[in-house]
Amino acid sequence: MTDTRTAQHSIGSGFGAESTAEEVLAGIDLTGKLAVVTGGYSGLGLETTRALTRAGAHVVVPARRPAAAAEALTGIDGVEVDELDLGDLDSVRGFAERFLASGRTIDIVIDSAAVMACPETRVGPGWEAQFATNHLGHFALVNRLWPAIEPGGARVVSVSSIGHQRSGIRWDDVQWREDYDKWGAYGQAKTANALFAVHLDALGRESGVRAFSLHPGGILTPLQRHLSREEQVRMGWIDEDGKPLNPAGFKSPEQGAATQVWAATSPRLDGLGGVYLEDCDIAEPAPEDGGRRGVKTWATDPEQAARLWTLSAELTGVNAFTDR
Repeated sequence: MTDTRTAQHSIGSGFGAESTAEEVLAGIDLTGKLAVVTGGYSGLGLETTRALTRAGAHVVVPARRPAAAAEALTGIDGVEVDELDLGDLDSVRGFAERFLASGRTIDIVIDSAAVMACPETRVGPGWEAQFATNHLGHFALVNRLWPAIEPGGARVVSVSSIGHQRSGIRWDDVQWREDYDKWGAYGQAKTANALFAVHLDALGRESGVRAFSLHPGGILTPLQRHLSREEQVRMGWIDEDGKPLNPAGFKSPEQGAATQVWAATSPRLDGLGGVYLEDCDIAEPAPEDGGRRGVKTWATDPEQAARLWTLSAELTGVNAFTDR
């Protein structure tokens, strides 16, 4: 297994923090390609859907609230909506079965849906909601869709966050049953998103399937719905009137969607995989003295990635690679 830590260095993509999804897709024709984008009707997901369809792709948007998704996507051609609740494994299975029954193959998967810093919430058999929704739901989804992902040599993009720096995997209490901390639990879930891509890439590369994780940048979207205005003011994100503060370094939604679109489509990433991206490039390792850039080694460690895969398969009862 390749140690992805040695691959965590910029490739000089020519793009950066201010690049937009439309810019990174310039000259790329996705006609005939099919993408599945979770959360593809809100925030970064919506901008991702817009960009992919403009480039010619057909985009499937699974949504917990299909009617709301259909309304948000009104006027965008080349989109279909289906029902999916990532916090409900029966719902994940139902969506996957319906898609597989269509006989289509998948070229791009972008796991963009997420919850952030929510109050302590339990779903399914008592799982912590952020770990369950952001990681386990996507883990089960990709594994169930594998018969459609493998034939086309798809790219799977797992949207992580700089928030992964807040916590590695709490192996002694993955479900945060003790001393729940909403930001720590979010950090663990985002680390899980990155580790998922590391091991999926290791398992899938022989089939031509490559996986990437990424930090999209700071963007004010509905992802902040669990944070009060007062908390966002304290964090320096917005002013007292709710307006974004420039020093916080927020991107526009079009800029925020760029890295996941670049991950899904860029020919510069051909032959690569299992790495963490930011600002439309491969990220550097995070400096030991802190900072708000780069990726922590706990989010690229192949051994932890394999351990998390095994745990996730046990919890969800799904593993497309059981015999491999």
